[in-house]
Amino acid sequence: MTDQQPLNADEILDVVDENDQVVGQAPRGEAYARRMRTRSAFVLVRDAEDRIFVHRRTPQKLVFPAHYDMFVGGVVGAGESYDEAALREAEEELGVQGLARPEPLFKFLYETAEHTWWSAVYQVRCTLPVAPQEAEIDWYAFLTEEELGRQLDVRPWTPDGLAAYRELLARREAGDL
Repeated sequence: MTDQQPLNADEILDVVDENDQVVGQAPRGEAYARRMRTRSAFVLVRDAEDRIFVHRRTPQKLVFPAHYDMFVGGVVGAGESYDEAALREAEEELGVQGLARPEPLFKFLYETAEHTWWSAVYQVRCTLPVAPQEAEIDWYAFLTEEELGRQLDVRPWTPDGLAAYRELLARREAGDL
């Protein structure tokens, strides 16, 4: 996910419990430093040829710098809905306006020793010409699912994005999507 920049460490986020209910608020930097559970939106973007937008995060990112990701998205701001965050983040990171509202697919809890956030996964088709934010993305390409699959064990992927993608594939294989 492309969501954390040092300049945004003071952004206020909702802190949520294990049931995704808001229990407080904290600045992003504090929430990450103290491993408070927050919310994120992940958006899988496909182009007109059904290829997936894949990118590398800039080295300045607060979390998972210089890692690759198959999702755009980011943290859900305080008082913001997942749906609002998904559209806002996708348009910002792709550098487009007028993107269709991303389609919600599922939610899951991403949890490691270092991080924890409720994650809403979406998909959207983007037929607009993209101009990704240079502050967020330093490389990008549209890859087929097969090309992406061949890269999963080769490149350093964001752990949360990889977890979301594997969950998406498992749900698709199970017939849940």
